[in-house]
Amino acid sequence: MNTDLKHGLVTDKILRVFYEVYNELGHGFLESVYHRSLVVALETVGLNVCSRIRIPVWFRGTQVGQFEADILVENCVLLELKAVRTLDSSHRAQLLNYLRATDVEVGLLLNFGEKPEFKRVILDNLRKIRK
Repeated sequence: MNTDLKHGLVTDKILRVFYEVYNELGHGFLESVYHRSLVVALETVGLNVCSRIRIPVWFRGTQVGQFEADILVENCVLLELKAVRTLDSSHRAQLLNYLRATDVEVGLLLNFGEKPEFKRVILDNLRKIRK
């Protein structure tokens, strides 16, 4: 267990469930199938899950856009799901922007590709610029 990591207990549970879903379904489905399956599996282990989270983007006091994050778990970990051959820097940047636009500090990038992979992304609130 990663109890020394920020929200380590939650992220450990999420990762166990991610691998369970991947092992049961394998690769090759659309991201939407993995999304729904992951929500069901996370709820089954007792985690609080919100799906399709709307995140407003602000610039100089004006809302200029809106993101839609995949899943928020226990109000503290954002999940961004992919079903691609391999993760790249643009996927990490997408999750980093979601963290920057919210008070959430921990994100997991989960890929249901040919090989399961994940990346943990952290952005402490103290490092976020809010005006």
